Amino acid sequence: MAKGGVRRWLASERIAFRLLEQRGYRILETHKRIVVDGVEIGEVDALAEGPEGELYVVEVKAGRLDIHGIRQVYSNAVLLNARPLVVCKGFADESARVLAEKLGVSVIELEDVFLLDAEELEDIVYGAALEAFSEAVRLLLDPSIRIKPEQLEVLRAIAETSTPSEAAARLGKSVRDVARTLEWLRGITPLARRGYRSARIAASVLLQRARIQGLLESLSSSAERIESLLEKLGA
Repeated sequence: MAKGGVRRWLASERIAFRLLEQRGYRILETHKRIVVDGVEIGEVDALAEGPEGELYVVEVKAGRLDIHGIRQVYSNAVLLNARPLVVCKGFADESARVLAEKLGVSVIELEDVFLLDAEELEDIVYGAALEAFSEAVRLLLDPSIRIKPEQLEVLRAIAETSTPSEAAARLGKSVRDVARTLEWLRGITPLARRGYRSARIAASVLLQRARIQGLLESLSSSAERIESLLEKLGA
C-alpha cells in the first residue's frame, strides 16, 4: 500500500473505532491475527463487544465496500466465531448491498467527510484558501468594479463590525441601508454570499482597493505637477 494510502487507512480506522465506542461498542483488540491449527491465515482490524455483549469482527474500509470485502469479513467472522461488521463509505454497488444482507454482514455507512485523512483535508483546505486568495486578487484588480464614494463608509462599517445591526448602529443608519451594500457585495463576489463574516473580508479587500487607487491617483497627480514644473524650468 502506498504511503498516502496507509495514512488514509489509519486515519479512517481511528475515526471508525471512535464512532463505534460512541455507539456503545467496546474495542477489545485491534489488528487481531487469525490463527488456525497454529498457522496464521489472516488479520482483522478489530474485535469489539457490541451493546448487547455480542462479539464482532470489525473491518474498516477507507473507501466503499465491494463483494470481495464482504466475503472477506464474513469468512473472518466465521473463523473467529463472531458477527461481521464493516465501517465504510457505503456500498460499491447494489450487488454488494444484497450480499451483505444475505450473509448478515452489518454495515455502518459514513458520509465521505467522516473518513477524510490529514492529506485529503489539507488538499481541501488548500483548495479553499487558493480560491479565496484568487477572488481577493480579482477584487483588487478587476477594472469593472466601481466603488462609489458613499459606499466607502458603509464598507468600512461592515469590515469592522460583527453584524449588520452593529454596522447600522455605527453609521446611524437603518439595517436596510447596510443591506443594500451587502446585496451589492453579493452581486460582485461569491465571498460575500457565504455569510456576514465573509462579507467583512470582501469589504476589507475593497477598502484596500480604494486606498491603493487613491494612492495611485495621488502619485499620478504628483507626477503631472513635477512634469509641468520641469517643463517650465526647461523653458
